[in-house]
Amino acid sequence: MKDSNFLKENNARLLWHPMTSPIDSISQPPKIITEASGVSITDIDGHTVVDGVGGLWNVNLGYSCQPVKDAIAAQLDMLPYYSTFRGTSNDVAIELSYELGEFFASDGLSRAFFTSGGSDSVETSLRLARQYHKLRGESARTKFLSLKKGYHGTHFGGASVNGNANFRTAYEPLMPGCFHIPAPYTYRNPFNETDTEKLAQLCASALEDEIAFQGADTISAMIMEPILGAGGVIPPHPSFASMVCEICNRNGILLIMDEVITAYGRTGAWSGARLWGIQPDMMATAKAITNGYFPFGAVMMGEKMIEVFENNSDAKIGHGYTYSGHPVGAAAALACLAETKKLNVVENAAKRGTQLYNGCKALMEKYDIIGDVRGGYGLMTAIEMVSDRGTKKPIDSAMATTVQEVAYQNGAMVRVSGPNLILSPSLILTEDDANTLLSAINAGFAAL
Repeated sequence: MKDSNFLKENNARLLWHPMTSPIDSISQPPKIITEASGVSITDIDGHTVVDGVGGLWNVNLGYSCQPVKDAIAAQLDMLPYYSTFRGTSNDVAIELSYELGEFFASDGLSRAFFTSGGSDSVETSLRLARQYHKLRGESARTKFLSLKKGYHGTHFGGASVNGNANFRTAYEPLMPGCFHIPAPYTYRNPFNETDTEKLAQLCASALEDEIAFQGADTISAMIMEPILGAGGVIPPHPSFASMVCEICNRNGILLIMDEVITAYGRTGAWSGARLWGIQPDMMATAKAITNGYFPFGAVMMGEKMIEVFENNSDAKIGHGYTYSGHPVGAAAALACLAETKKLNVVENAAKRGTQLYNGCKALMEKYDIIGDVRGGYGLMTAIEMVSDRGTKKPIDSAMATTVQEVAYQNGAMVRVSGPNLILSPSLILTEDDANTLLSAINAGFAAL
């Protein structure tokens, strides 16, 4: 390992970082994280903080989950890799497919297609949705619907259904046939509606209007997050998902739940679909499936998909990844699934999520710079910062960065995305850890 001086001198000089510009990375070098334990991370200067980001929404079990590390090491000794393309498989991938079928049985999902991560899982879902309709003789069903403010990864398909211009405009033209409806975002929406239930109905009506305008027989699938994550932690009214599900079913449109963030306990329920009481046709998962210890993902399939693909001799899946069903990833996922159930992390996610949400609401009483606090469902919380509550004008980016930096110096890594300060810590967070996060964030706002 190179010494710290070498690492600092070369920080961001040769490595381009995701979601920022090379110039910004050079002028403001990223923090170099060198160690992690439990729910805390330590940088190259020895400064240790509670990780309020949970890696990137994915380290649900923290950084010291020994059963997962042991499973990875053991699998490397046994079978470090083999393909699951036509004609070969591996034992751990088979076992994982069974365990996931059991885990997602309540969601009506029992078949798995393995990927290398969240963007891959979304891409797989979109491709299989189109193939599903072609196999049924409805080849005109090629379009996709999604929510504004939604995030679905960075592949061309995922970017096309993304509802945030930051991930789209630099790469346009994207995939044609993708249309977006208003999100049930109570703080900002085109209807100026502040009642969450009425807003859910308005957004559902907008979905029906778009389907009627496009023609239901041209639409392949609707993809959405059960709670919008990267877009600013936007939970809809509990009625919204069931309305969307009913509309899609009535119009022959597949419903894809993007649960790359929310599956495996993040919301205080084992899945976002279960939280809202619906059964989607497909579910894209990744992130917490291996706790961030190995790149891996899975798309889960429901009965509609199973019926068409397993009863049609023409249903060859011309899609896959070199690392689909990677044995080391599958071993990590099996260990994660076992530990996730053993620790019953949904219970702690609900308790600590309520603590963080209430703590952030209390901060809103102290600081006018906080325009909105969203969350209340597990460990997903966002503070939207404004320069003026009356006009809801977003905060200046430099001020938002100040909040983030001061919070870090006071013991917490938090994530600022646009005007939003987002919290997505590990699901093993303790009450004291949550208090540390809140204290550090308070210091960040006090500094302004």
